[in-house]
Amino acid sequence: MSVLAVLDPAVAVAHAVVATIAHVLPTALAIVLFTVAVRLALHPLARAAARGEKARAVLAPKVAALRKKHEKRPEKLQEALAEMYREEQVSPFAGCLPLLVQIPFFSVMYRLFTTPNDLLDHTLFGVPLGLHVGGAHGAGQLAVFGLLYAGLAAVGYVNYRRARRAAAAQPTPQPGAGVLPYLSFGSVLFALLVPVAAALYLLTTSAWSAAERAWLYRDGAPQTPAAVLSV
Repeated sequence: MSVLAVLDPAVAVAHAVVATIAHVLPTALAIVLFTVAVRLALHPLARAAARGEKARAVLAPKVAALRKKHEKRPEKLQEALAEMYREEQVSPFAGCLPLLVQIPFFSVMYRLFTTPNDLLDHTLFGVPLGLHVGGAHGAGQLAVFGLLYAGLAAVGYVNYRRARRAAAAQPTPQPGAGVLPYLSFGSVLFALLVPVAAALYLLTTSAWSAAERAWLYRDGAPQTPAAVLSV
């Protein structure tokens, strides 16, 4: 039995909601709307994370000064950083919260779209939602997969550029900063392994994340490279 079987009660709820919407709308559109509804519910967390990142950006010079002062005493540095964040009421992990909360939702959706069920019998432009790219036949079906992958690649490129700018704006280079921007294209690679329904979910949630961050950081406030990559 798969370890993801523990998610089956939540998967059943997600299935029921999507199926209810699919009674009045195409199932593919129901998946998009359900994903958007969940991301909208998570938006307050994203706003809180953005405030935390902006606050940390303001504190960056102080952090750099403390690192220089305690560069040979890592334990003292950690104590000083913890004290500073506590005094400023800023969490060093706020930017990770939306991503961590999304992981259970992602897992539920993955389980829903990789376990045979009636939703996957429906189609997107004539392509079954449960079909993998390896089983595609004809130009029409391949075109649908191509459009999904192109959409994910476009969103990945936007995130890639944003992550590059965020890495360049860091006062001190972070370990792995040169590699992090390329992780923006990870969703394209993952989409190659999942059926149409899951790829459609990935495109929807990735596009939402990119648009959400563009809105939250419309004033040009700096971001961390890792946070830019959140889906």
